Amino acid sequence: MTVGIDLIHFSTSDYFLGLDTYAKEKSVDLDKFHIGIGQEKMSIAPPDEDIITLAAKAADPILAQINKDEITAVLFATESGIDQSKSAGAFLHGLLQLPNRCRTVEFKHACYAGTAALQMATKMVTANPKEKILVIAADIAKYDIDSSGEATQGCGAVAMLITENPRILSIEPGSGYYTEDVNDFWRPNHRETALVDGKYSTKVYLSSLKHAWDNFVEETGRNFYDIDAFCYHIPFSRMTEKAHKTLIKKVGAKIDDATFKLQTEAGQVYNRIVGNSYSASLYIGFCSFLDNANASLEGKRFGFFSYGSGCVAEFFTGIIQPGYQDLLMADSHRQQIESRQELNYQQYLAFYHSGDTTKENVNYPATNHGKYRLKGIEHHIRQYEKKD
Repeated sequence: MTVGIDLIHFSTSDYFLGLDTYAKEKSVDLDKFHIGIGQEKMSIAPPDEDIITLAAKAADPILAQINKDEITAVLFATESGIDQSKSAGAFLHGLLQLPNRCRTVEFKHACYAGTAALQMATKMVTANPKEKILVIAADIAKYDIDSSGEATQGCGAVAMLITENPRILSIEPGSGYYTEDVNDFWRPNHRETALVDGKYSTKVYLSSLKHAWDNFVEETGRNFYDIDAFCYHIPFSRMTEKAHKTLIKKVGAKIDDATFKLQTEAGQVYNRIVGNSYSASLYIGFCSFLDNANASLEGKRFGFFSYGSGCVAEFFTGIIQPGYQDLLMADSHRQQIESRQELNYQQYLAFYHSGDTTKENVNYPATNHGKYRLKGIEHHIRQYEKKD
């Protein structure tokens, strides 16, 4: 029996801020963003868009293809949590009208949480092949105005259906792990925005990659040349190149520039114009690779490196399944991206400052054009609505 990703779909918001607009406003050379960090645009969530509405938008096309009453669990990964007690999965469960015979739970460890949820789901299906599990990774990356992280904001959600005999990716047994208590990125309870030491975080990311790789080789016996393509967590697109160069140097691999691009480039297309989506980032990168590869990936082994600041890292692999192309939702992904409305800097600031969720009662104007939106808050309880 194989277990893995049977269907996958991602969502993003209806708005974006171009880094050309941002660079002009800040009087910064645009090459700092387009070349320096490899980013062009960042998706911006309006006040009536949150991780629940993004998650519902991501999951909806998957649920339309299956009997949703067969869903046995919702594992929701996020570091943009909306409640200190109630799982984000419970909010999503109600909005999507999933069956009551279902478990919901929230996973948290910075950007690594999506992988934690995915690996938990694979183990649950392995133990009970009847399980069909909806894994969600959804985040809104937000930093202080004029901070070093502001240009790397973004938002997105990925929904994955995990089953036996998956039709897209079979996840292989054996992973490499690494954990270290560091303070490269964190968000205390009293803050809506994260704090980050960017240079230190990059250093820890690359160090964690090397440690996780060592453990992966020890556990599986596989080597660099056994892997055809690589997906890395992408806080900004240039990080993929830094990571892959680090791994190549560590293992002493000999590859040319064309092979380097084949192994990584297709996975950066969407992130470059969506921005950082924290726990969803790695899997938006995977969607990007599937949708934008120039040749069939059937039978190819993918290596995945998941990193969460603080820090936890994991390296694992999976095999692309025959016929996977028939299951891809590339048209939906591209339509979402291409139909976004561009914001000027003042509109961006208005969105940034208007999403106050600390009030007991608030109504949000309908700026989210999607099927699901955050209508408002009544007595500190979030109110969602589904458009017909």
